[in-house]
Formats: sequence, structure tokens, C-alpha cells
Amino acid sequence: MTPLIKIKRPTSEEVRKYTIEKVDEHYELQEVALNKLFTKTYPKNDDINDILIKASSLNDFYSTNIFSIFPVAKHIKDLNIDKGLEDGDLSLVSNIASVNINGVNKKFYSFASKYCSHHKPEKFPIYDYYVDTMLKYFQKTDSFYKSKKMDLKNYETFCDVINEFIKFYSLGEFKIKQIDVYLWQLGKVAFPRNYKKKSKQ
Repeated sequence: MTPLIKIKRPTSEEVRKYTIEKVDEHYELQEVALNKLFTKTYPKNDDINDILIKASSLNDFYSTNIFSIFPVAKHIKDLNIDKGLEDGDLSLVSNIASVNINGVNKKFYSFASKYCSHHKPEKFPIYDYYVDTMLKYFQKTDSFYKSKKMDLKNYETFCDVINEFIKFYSLGEFKIKQIDVYLWQLGKVAFPRNYKKKSKQ
């Protein structure tokens, strides 16, 4: 698939452009609210009511399409994730993602990465459709990740790919959260979800 814009090589200037200039007020205010909720108001995950508020807000703001949030919140509480979050235990994402709802096994991978990231943004990068798309694009362009298989649906591999991306393009001055936002914002512009529909008109 051809991008709708000319994608420049990742540089400090490009990252700053997509994390400062092109970030709209709606996103900034949403992130301020979520950061307050996750790190100040309800930093722990041992009370189902606190988890419900955080999970519901995240689901609404990011449109993660979880239609029954209570089983997800209960699942998070049962996992006792606070120590794992503090330790940066990457297996938490796959553990949170796998939920049984009314006898059906569901996988909320993107939501789980967002839930962990909003507690500890520098330990847990966010997996997202646009981040996935951009990492695959840059891999195809520059082969920055040298391992044979780049399985971004495996969270440990995804984190490894993000770190290799930062090293390869010399972007160590930026926090992981900033790299997340850069890839997400660039992906929205270069490969919008309605790309195929528009291209046929």
C-alpha cells in the first residue's frame, strides 16, 4: 500500500514535528485527564471501582471497542498487576489482553498495552494499528530490525522492535511515549483507516 504522503526518514526534527506541531488540543487534554486518573487519582489496581473508572475512560477515549468492560476490570483486579507494573513486567500485557467474556475468549491487545502504558509510559509502549503500520513500513524501507521475524502481536517482540527503531534512527533523546505519538500521528496521516475506500473514488 502506497502512503498518501511522502514519508521522510525518522529524525529528531520529524519526531518533534509530529509530537508538538501536529498534536491537536483534544488529544492533549484527553492525555492530561488520563494521566491524572492513572497516576494521581487511582494509581493502584486493587479496587474494582478504581479499575472500572480507568478501564471505562480508556475504552471511551481510545475507542477500543470493548462492549462489556466489567469482566475486563475484574480480570485486571484478579491479576494483581501493581508489582508487575512497577517492575516493567512485559508479560502483563498479554495476561491482561486475554479475557473470557461469557464463555468466549477475547484478546484486547491494544487496550492492554494502553492500560499498562498509562501507568508506566516509559516501560510499556502502546501497540496500535498505526504504530504497527509505520513500523512495518520502516522495516520494509530500511530493514532496521535484524531478527528474522517481526511479530508485533507478541508484546515482548514489539518492545524490542521499538527499542531497535530508536537505536537505528538515533532517536535516543526522546522518551518512548514520544516515539509512540510520532508513529501514531504519522500513521494516521500516511495510512488513514479509510485509505482503501478513498483510493477507489
